[in-house]
Amino acid sequence: MALRTVTERLGSKLLPALSSTSRPLHSHATSFGFKQVHEEEKARLVGDVFTSVAANYDTMNDLMSAGLHRLWKERLVSMLNPFLGMKHLDVAGGTGDVAFRILDNINKVKQSGIRNRFQDGLEEETQIYVCDINPNMLNVGKQRATEKGYGEDGSLVWVEGNAESLSFQNDSMDGYTIAFGIRNVTHIEKVLSEAHRVLKPGGRFLCLELSHVSLPIFKELYDLYSFSVIPRVGELVAGDRESYQYLVESIRRFPPQEKFASMIADAGFQKVEYENLVGGVVAIHSGLKI
Repeated sequence: MALRTVTERLGSKLLPALSSTSRPLHSHATSFGFKQVHEEEKARLVGDVFTSVAANYDTMNDLMSAGLHRLWKERLVSMLNPFLGMKHLDVAGGTGDVAFRILDNINKVKQSGIRNRFQDGLEEETQIYVCDINPNMLNVGKQRATEKGYGEDGSLVWVEGNAESLSFQNDSMDGYTIAFGIRNVTHIEKVLSEAHRVLKPGGRFLCLELSHVSLPIFKELYDLYSFSVIPRVGELVAGDRESYQYLVESIRRFPPQEKFASMIADAGFQKVEYENLVGGVVAIHSGLKI
């Protein structure tokens, strides 16, 4: 695992040129996988994808990553270092996978009896907000919460909302996570700006996202697996090849690690770092609001 720290804001870098078959429609066009669409269309198209995959989302994550996504999320939560009384926002986390891990960690602290004088009486104040734009994903999460015995847990709050225009107040959150979600938004800069706005001073931003492999031989094998295997598995398991074709393409359209780190810094975050996992198949980016 490689850890990189952005010590200064990096200069802007141009994204790879669009292919000759994917020319921009106009100045307000954006990418939907390898296609160019109007900005106002992207949210609907992405919504259609996640409505289609919601029921099989976690199963497909297990199959596509050979279960490694569980370890990646555990790493994300360990970097967050959850605590009693925390106000945390998990964005694009509809199925609850990250939120449950955060709550599990907080409950372990509670059960251990290890606390300090500042944590006494804070159990009821702990709140983990799960925000997702797609109601179908949220419904899956609520069902899973019930199955896990968290159905009546007031610490979990389910919110239907857009990452680009959050309904939460300024300086209201101790932590912010987004896992495998930011590459699907229309305006990454708006998401980062909103994350910075809602975090308290000292709050931490953490993003787990599929990223870019740099090792040539590994990259070729990963590309072969991504474009040949994943859509086929999506077709066999979820009956939906096109959605998983889009998800693979969206990874390749996402900014490389250094570029994304510079975007986080441009949003106002300090001490921006990223950690590559599995050779850059995924990366965890982090930043602090000072």
